[in-house]
Amino acid sequence: MFILPCCLAGLLIGCNTSLKQNSDNIIQFDSLLVTQTYHFFEVDTNPQCSIQLNFVYPVYFADKDILRLIQQQFVSGFWGEEYDSLMPEEAAEKYVDNFIRNYKEEEKNFQLDMENHETELDESWYSIEETLTNQIVYNRNDIISFTVYKEGYYGGAHGFHNYDNRVIDLKTGLRITEDDIFTGDYQDDLAKIIVDAIALSNNVEIAELENIGFFNVGEIYPNRNFFADEKGLTYTYNEYEIAAYVVGPVSVHIPYDNIRHLLRRTSPIAAITF
Repeated sequence: MFILPCCLAGLLIGCNTSLKQNSDNIIQFDSLLVTQTYHFFEVDTNPQCSIQLNFVYPVYFADKDILRLIQQQFVSGFWGEEYDSLMPEEAAEKYVDNFIRNYKEEEKNFQLDMENHETELDESWYSIEETLTNQIVYNRNDIISFTVYKEGYYGGAHGFHNYDNRVIDLKTGLRITEDDIFTGDYQDDLAKIIVDAIALSNNVEIAELENIGFFNVGEIYPNRNFFADEKGLTYTYNEYEIAAYVVGPVSVHIPYDNIRHLLRRTSPIAAITF
């Protein structure tokens, strides 16, 4: 495996200068790059799997206990909850090992297909790829918002694209949820605001959304996949979640002015909402 952690010098100065702390959150980050390729039976002319990970993660925060909780949020958001007890380098190694091991399980099927359909076999259907990256989109007022982007091809007619957003409370190290932000029974009101925003961004009436690829509009509800910044909340609905594949992932920005009546004045993001 090829792992390139950024080198730290002095007070945790990473090799990616663009990630230096440049907000009022006193937290610093480093990055980890992993690339790996494997061909069936280790023969270069055979189909292959390839994976690339580009992971940004916190390495310095004054409270070391909270730092560890924040790191767990970054790791679980990037690789899944089953990895959150691991340090970034360990999680990367385990994830890549699992990715290649699962791919190797198809070697016997590939061999059988080659024996039975050698002249007709489309080997490209056996090649797969995956790329995982994350990006910090807000880093102020004791919160961090970040997005994990995953894309790839696992065979079939087309590839996939997926976004997972998280907001972290730096006072606790925990993920901020909708229930932390909104008051009472907010779901129905927020759902209507989200649908209105989707229609507006597509320049159509709500009744026309299903004509352009959206599924049952009445079933579009808050999905907890959001990030917060100084302007508002941004929800992401991934492929097939509320619309056909051709529509792609749907990003819905909701300004705070539109939802302030639903917000808790004591929420972890109150400093940027009121």
